[in-house]
Amino acid sequence: MRFGLLLWFILVFLLVHSTATFALPAKIAPVVQQQAANEDPVQVHYRVAVLANYGVAKSIQRWKPLMTYLTKRVKNASFEVVPLDFNHMNDQLLNGQVQFVVTNPGHYFNMSSDFPISWLATMKSNQHNGSTFAIGATIIVRSESPYKTLEDLSGHSVVASDPSALGGYQAAIGLINSKAYSTNNFFDKVTFLGFPLEPLIYQVRDGTADIAITPFCTLEQMIRDGYINAADYRVINDVTPEGYECAVSTPLYPNWSFASSDAVPLKVRTDITRALLSVSATHQASIVGQNRGWAAPISQFKVVKLFKELDIESNKMPVYLQVWQWIKLNQKWGFGLLGLFVIATIYHLWLEYRFRQKSEHLLSSERQLKNKALQLERLQSAAILGEIGAGLAHELNQPIAAITQYSEGGMIEQANNTGEDSKQYQLLDKIHQQSIRAGEIVHRIRGLLQRKNAEATEFYVHEQLMICLDLLEHEFKIHNIKLNTQLTSTDIKLTGDKVGFCQVLINVLKNAVDAMSERGFSAKIPNRIRIDSYIVDHRLKLKIYDNGIGLSCSVDDFKTSFFSTKENGLGLGLAICNDVIMQFGGKINLSKCKDDPDSAWQMGCRVLIDIPLNNSAN
Repeated sequence: MRFGLLLWFILVFLLVHSTATFALPAKIAPVVQQQAANEDPVQVHYRVAVLANYGVAKSIQRWKPLMTYLTKRVKNASFEVVPLDFNHMNDQLLNGQVQFVVTNPGHYFNMSSDFPISWLATMKSNQHNGSTFAIGATIIVRSESPYKTLEDLSGHSVVASDPSALGGYQAAIGLINSKAYSTNNFFDKVTFLGFPLEPLIYQVRDGTADIAITPFCTLEQMIRDGYINAADYRVINDVTPEGYECAVSTPLYPNWSFASSDAVPLKVRTDITRALLSVSATHQASIVGQNRGWAAPISQFKVVKLFKELDIESNKMPVYLQVWQWIKLNQKWGFGLLGLFVIATIYHLWLEYRFRQKSEHLLSSERQLKNKALQLERLQSAAILGEIGAGLAHELNQPIAAITQYSEGGMIEQANNTGEDSKQYQLLDKIHQQSIRAGEIVHRIRGLLQRKNAEATEFYVHEQLMICLDLLEHEFKIHNIKLNTQLTSTDIKLTGDKVGFCQVLINVLKNAVDAMSERGFSAKIPNRIRIDSYIVDHRLKLKIYDNGIGLSCSVDDFKTSFFSTKENGLGLGLAICNDVIMQFGGKINLSKCKDDPDSAWQMGCRVLIDIPLNNSAN
């Protein structure tokens, strides 16, 4: 978004500093074209915005005679009064909905820095000998109020019409500032009620507010109209000049102004100025309009000085309105920059999307490379282990062969001397069988490391299971493990690696013992192993349950070479078991006991060995 933000700042900069020739608002552009073409005169309707400080109905009644007067005096033009507040006046002037405004000089000063408008005339006051300085603020409290001076007002609640009202809040704040008081937190609470003005004094009357800041002469007007009693109120900091009929608390500023948008043709503005300066104090428009006519524009020096002292920038239009105004007045440049901004933003978003796609692809490639590197490392470890294992198997083969020969010789000697029923003979027979089995295991390991296929033989599953349980009987007794077997048949045969199958069973059972050892042996939780075997759809289902610590990683991790959760484990047991069972055409599966509906308990692990009976010769 950096490029888009840069365009945004350029747009705001051009808004503030642009000197380009502006385009006329669409609503009044046709008027200028008709005048420039010197075609047959066509009557043009103009709308005049006035501040509705006493409400819409009273404002229309007050200013309608002046509109009628101007319609008669200005050729080919008609005028309509439009009562508005400050904000709506700005909006409608920007949109070309009004072409003239009648407002106080403070509001005019604010608008003149944002809109191309010209001051045509200043209104003469209906009182004070027709003075053109009749804008000020009166600070009003109840007559029984303890507040006597301006300083007493600090920290109390106040009501005013609008923060942009020169003849009201702005003039009062200027007075407070001139007395060297801080204007930021002088009042405890400021409430702006807008127009009409009568509720300001009613708030003080009802005790809702302590102080009211009203425009000059509002108090006297309400007394004349019979709305309030003069004895109930008092004016703070009364500085009424000699010859003036209304009490005022602040310095006085120039009266209301009649201003025109520069989009109005010069001839029409000139005719209106002449008509305003010509209206007499006794004319119906002046009497109803509560003034004594109009005078040439009065200097705004006092207003400018006040605004500089107060540093009134907060009353400027919001930035979004300034941007919209600049676009309205500079349509080609404005919409061009706006389009460029939109295009740049879309382009940036597209680049960001492509960048994210490439980044994700690179990250995926990096992960794949890491996995390949890990696999290569494991293969190297397996190769090294294979070399060591092959040498170790070769060395072990000789002592195992010696044990086998010695045990066989001892058996022959015992058979000749004491017979085959002696305990010594039976003991030597067991040693002989285990030495033969150890030799087969070593032979199988050498074949596995040398990538040779194990010899396929036919064997009984039940017989091999019993042999494995006999080998681990001492282990079960040490750890006080209760063994339970449920075998549906004892004549199930498989064809394949008999030693490998027995090795798988021993590895699984030994893992079960280790899992219960890690959990900790307790009298409250007896250690149990359960073995179930049955046939489903010509497949052997051999399940081994334990109530140890259960699975701590995913099933696929346990089947990976060199992965182990044991502190001293090599991570080869289950990986080799998986390969052995796959040679039978089957599969080995691990899960938690709680996920198996046939489990007799919730804690621990369940190992399922699933081998097809018709494919066991693989």
